[in-house]
Amino acid sequence: MRSLRSRLVVIFAVGSALTLLLGLGGLYALVDLRLRSALDTELSYRSADLAASITVREGRIVRSDPLAQLYTADGALIAGSPSLNGHRLLSEEQVRFTDQPWMTDAETRIGHSTGTVPLRVEARRVGTSGEVLAVAASRRVIDRASLSALVGLVAAAPLLIVALSGAGWLVVRAALRPVDALTREAAAISSFDHDRRLPRVAGDDEIARLATTLDGMLDRLRVAFERERAFVDDASHELRTPIAVLRGELELALTALDDPAEVEQSLRAAQTQAVRLTRLAEDLLLLAGDPVAVREPVELLAFTAAETPALGRVVGLRIETTGSPVEAPVDADRLRQVFTNLAGNSAAAGAGAVRVTIGHDEAGALIEWADDGPGFPPALLGSAFDRFVRGDAARARGSGAGLGLSIVRAIVTAHGGTVQAGNGAPLGGAVVTVRI
Repeated sequence: MRSLRSRLVVIFAVGSALTLLLGLGGLYALVDLRLRSALDTELSYRSADLAASITVREGRIVRSDPLAQLYTADGALIAGSPSLNGHRLLSEEQVRFTDQPWMTDAETRIGHSTGTVPLRVEARRVGTSGEVLAVAASRRVIDRASLSALVGLVAAAPLLIVALSGAGWLVVRAALRPVDALTREAAAISSFDHDRRLPRVAGDDEIARLATTLDGMLDRLRVAFERERAFVDDASHELRTPIAVLRGELELALTALDDPAEVEQSLRAAQTQAVRLTRLAEDLLLLAGDPVAVREPVELLAFTAAETPALGRVVGLRIETTGSPVEAPVDADRLRQVFTNLAGNSAAAGAGAVRVTIGHDEAGALIEWADDGPGFPPALLGSAFDRFVRGDAARARGSGAGLGLSIVRAIVTAHGGTVQAGNGAPLGGAVVTVRI
């Protein structure tokens, strides 16, 4: 039974059967108890009436009762119903030990029958001489009624179990119908079904919440898929140009083997493209995974003041560091990469000076990188950290792949921080704010 529906139906059927059998057993026991109680009550009334008659009149009244006997205190039979033919209802020992009224079950022969009859007997003392009166009633009617009730319950039990199992199957089928619909629809959705959604389930139960959760998960997967596909498309586009240039330079070198100067020029150009390809591949690999940040306490003001002057000389920037000492858990190597990419972005935009301000606010450590360049194009402020985003030729002199700021965001995110882009004070150009 691999089907959840089958398992639920079986569990429901077994549980219902056990509950039903227990209920029917209790009902049979209750019916039997009520019948026997009614018999005992009727027998007590008969015995009390007969005892009163014996006290007022003589013991001959016992012979007129269908099933009664009167005994002396020591157990001798005084009188009894003719139908008993002298067969005793109580033994001598039972008579001698009778003090209070009590009841018992017995079997004896009645009339001229050869078999015994099941009886219910009540014994009590009567009169002033300690006589004992025994009055009996047949249990056959009670036993037959109990047996009829038992047969009826046993015959009805399988039908009730089948009916309950069928009802359980219908209930489980109705409850799991939305799950079947969700399963079929989810199996039919492929990576090309961008706008296809799971069917909505009415209500606010567990299945409806599951459908909503799965639909939200599909939306997130759809966004991630589109983002990764765009990443692959952009990466393919960026790789195509340097590969084509590299191939062309190598072919040119092969056709000019007799001209060493031409060969050298082609090989140097090919080397430049190979370096560009290497750097692009490294950046793509970093963005494809999650940058690992080995975080240790670093005093940011001293670290920035020590690292940025040499970096400025490499890219042609005057970098000034200001602010207050702040210690934060960061990966020093990754932070150097952040400064390198920000410096490269400022230099490519045509900036000449950079001011790095270290501070802190309620969100944590604060690093503000501001340059005096033209700033971010207004149309790109919302997407400056997206992959392969570059400014136009009037604002950017470099020919990078547009991954520098994307790497900055990836590294800051790995530190649990945020990064924002803006324009304005203090130098009037681009401003990148990093919070860790």
